[in-house]
Amino acid sequence: MIVSRDVVSWVCPADASILDALSRISEHRHGAIFCVEADGRMVGMVTDGDFRRWVISRRDLDVHQSVRAIVNRSPRTAPADADADAIAQLFDDRVRIVPLVDGRGRLVAVASHEANRLDLDGRIISDDQPTLVIAEIGINHNGDPDLAMQLVDQAASAGADCAKFQLRDLGSLYRSDTVTAEDLGAQYALDLLGRFQLAPEDLFRAFDRCRDHGMVPLCTAWDLKSLSRLERYGLAGYKVASADLTNHDLVGAVADTGRPVIMSTGMATESEVRESVQVLQAHSASYALLQCSSTYPAPFKDLNLRYLERLREIGACPVGYSGHERGWHVPMAAVALGARIIEKHLTLDRTMEGNDHKVSLLPEEMGRMITEIRQVEEALGSPTHRTISPGEAMNRVSLAKSLVATTHLEAGRVIAPSHIAVKAPGRGVQPNRRAKLIGRTLTRTVAAGGFFYPSDLEDGVVPARAYRFGRPWGIPVRYHDLGTLLDKVQPDFVEFHLSYLDLDLDPADHLHGPQSCGYTVHSPDLFRSDHILDLASTDDTWWRRSIDELARVLDLVRSLRPFFPGTETPLVITSLGGFTREEPLDPAERPARYDRILSALDLLDRSEVELVAQTLPPFPWYLGGQLHSNLFVDPLDTTEFARSAGIGLCLDVSHSKLACNHRRSSFSEFVEQVGPHIRHLHLVDAEGTDGEGLQIGHGDVDWPVLAAQLNRVAPDAGFIPEIWQGHRNDGEDFWIALDRLEQWF
Repeated sequence: MIVSRDVVSWVCPADASILDALSRISEHRHGAIFCVEADGRMVGMVTDGDFRRWVISRRDLDVHQSVRAIVNRSPRTAPADADADAIAQLFDDRVRIVPLVDGRGRLVAVASHEANRLDLDGRIISDDQPTLVIAEIGINHNGDPDLAMQLVDQAASAGADCAKFQLRDLGSLYRSDTVTAEDLGAQYALDLLGRFQLAPEDLFRAFDRCRDHGMVPLCTAWDLKSLSRLERYGLAGYKVASADLTNHDLVGAVADTGRPVIMSTGMATESEVRESVQVLQAHSASYALLQCSSTYPAPFKDLNLRYLERLREIGACPVGYSGHERGWHVPMAAVALGARIIEKHLTLDRTMEGNDHKVSLLPEEMGRMITEIRQVEEALGSPTHRTISPGEAMNRVSLAKSLVATTHLEAGRVIAPSHIAVKAPGRGVQPNRRAKLIGRTLTRTVAAGGFFYPSDLEDGVVPARAYRFGRPWGIPVRYHDLGTLLDKVQPDFVEFHLSYLDLDLDPADHLHGPQSCGYTVHSPDLFRSDHILDLASTDDTWWRRSIDELARVLDLVRSLRPFFPGTETPLVITSLGGFTREEPLDPAERPARYDRILSALDLLDRSEVELVAQTLPPFPWYLGGQLHSNLFVDPLDTTEFARSAGIGLCLDVSHSKLACNHRRSSFSEFVEQVGPHIRHLHLVDAEGTDGEGLQIGHGDVDWPVLAAQLNRVAPDAGFIPEIWQGHRNDGEDFWIALDRLEQWF
């Protein structure tokens, strides 16, 4: 059990909107929020489940009304002074969070029945969250307040989550005769500390600077007097140094602050670690333990990273690694072995006086370490099951093989072994399903060479039918399947998804006479010779070719107008660019890239068409691999571009949901911000940070909430169901998507 007395991340005002409450639940990932009055009295509790039950029970959704409308006013609570055993009795399979309230009903703490989880000022430290990276500044400021500020700035630029300092009251910490009576090591340390201390007020200004950067300031309190000073400032958590692990009075006092405790275990035996853990538990502390070797620099043979697993067992808590070795490759290994906290020293100059400088990282090295930690985290994945990544799924379609019909087969035919062959590409049923296909009775006609699809292995198939929506709707088409799909449904428009090869075709060979529906066009992203359309490119040759290729697309779009007399100004949905291969752009570089697009647009003939910029995912898939998107990912710069360029947006729900997942930001807020500029919609589900193109209901999108919001902010925007490979089997997945979307739109 963890008791958190820092309740800021757990609460929202009782008069906040439902949307604000949901945003806080999403931001802090507690799964719940406590609604409080201005005086701190708790009104009740709202969980994800409460919200979903409210959605199901309502026909009209207004997420801007007060959260009081959905609050649970009778959650299970405990008195603020209840002991650990009494609180533990309140937990069960349903109740994992218990608010602790005082005699006046004010929320003073939150008990959670979660092992291996720590909440540090809203940053959750657990196996399913990013590693917390602490830039240990310590006394590397060498007593200079300006240098301390520079180190904080560099820690923030490197991407650190926390910057940590140390505070000592030398008079209460050391014996008066240390300088003359102790050995050389103690004398050296005391001499440095005496010269390199920051005054408390300078230290507090450095803490404020951390908060200005969005980092959590941390500090090691080396004595009770220093702890008292830090408490008056109001830190979110504390570090206990290896040297104080056996100082149970100090450990207990730090625990009694109610703040999370991070304790290093260098210079300690296992029995001493166990004793200190017992102290922390006796004081109901929330804590983490760090594996550490307290030598400077530490020999690699002494680091013993495999002890992390043992440390986790001993502490029943999150574990991490505090490193004093040279380089940053060891923290990479620690993360791979389960470290959820990494602490490394930071300096501006390794030649400065003091032991810590010698084992510190320079700012650029700290930045590289953090970048590589994030890459290792992504690479670790999950031990639960193996899945196919989105990129692999795309490559599987191109490179794998399928089961196809060797001869023409009518509906009602029983499939025999002789009817099946294995051919590329991998659009249909995989060859390992052959035995399950044999003996099935076909519910449709399959032409010779035609693919067998997963629905051929199932008894129920969702057919196309007449659909009714409160806004224009369409379906994605290619030239070759336009007639087949329009024989099944009557959409308001079709959206041509062009390949670069389609630009060389004569539309008259595929469109036989005027069509009764309208049309939009999705520009190709990829052109011959691996050219990805990028109007933001700083390579003049690439930029100029992108303009020329898009000009060809616009010419084709205009040439289609005679076939669709009902469409006066067709929309052209385009991914305008801003991609990088190795790493994302610094945000400061984005405005110049947007300006590059504006310059390109000025060179294009956009008469008789309306160019619409598509919102983009953080990690687009091109050429069988993954890139970084830098533009049309953030809602603020996206809307600013739309305003300044005077063009509308195509909200690709999958892309933008992935972007919000990646940035851990509110998707509802994203939609609210881009809403006034939405001209078109691609409705499709998403999962994680790169799982795009999923069937409606198979991902992370909350469709009832999104539909209510889009019906308010963009009621006239048309949409298509952009399910990846949805055109297979004559549009089967499009019909499934439309069937599900009809209840909300």
